[in-house]
Amino acid sequence: MDMSETLADSPAGARHAPELVLHVIALLDAAAGQLDHKHAVHDTILRAASLLRKQTHPQVAEAAPDRQGRLLAWQARKIRDFIESHITGPVLVTHLCGLVQLSEAHFSRCFKRTFDESPHAFVVRRRVELAAHHMLTTDAPLSDIALLCGFTDQAHLCKHFRRAAGQTPAAWRRARGREDRPG
Repeated sequence: MDMSETLADSPAGARHAPELVLHVIALLDAAAGQLDHKHAVHDTILRAASLLRKQTHPQVAEAAPDRQGRLLAWQARKIRDFIESHITGPVLVTHLCGLVQLSEAHFSRCFKRTFDESPHAFVVRRRVELAAHHMLTTDAPLSDIALLCGFTDQAHLCKHFRRAAGQTPAAWRRARGREDRPG
């Protein structure tokens, strides 16, 4: 009987299994990062982490390298997590490169091949999505939402929101407000 079967058999284990798997993935990533890439152990650890990642984060696991210049699955997850946790402040490509130890040019190419958009476009899209969420769930003014989501001001939010949604944030919010109300 392996560890996953044991965890699945107990109710408490089933509840903590995802946390345990995430912890194991983090340990495997840390171990792989400490090893020289020429060692067979390094490849084995990366394969083990990849298999676990497919179980817990299928969308990130799909970003595994296909020998076409994409980010490794652990790199994609680390970048995505960093962006999500720093979305309200400046997210610089130099910081992202440092996380995965790639040059800016190489990182930017790999990022685009992995996520189908540039790092800047990815961050702006996530900020627009976050702003849309706040517009639907709060009555906060657009200027406050803009700052809360990492835009420099309301005009900056409006510019990017109009590109993404085809209308201004205020018009979009009004239209969604009518749709959600029973009529």
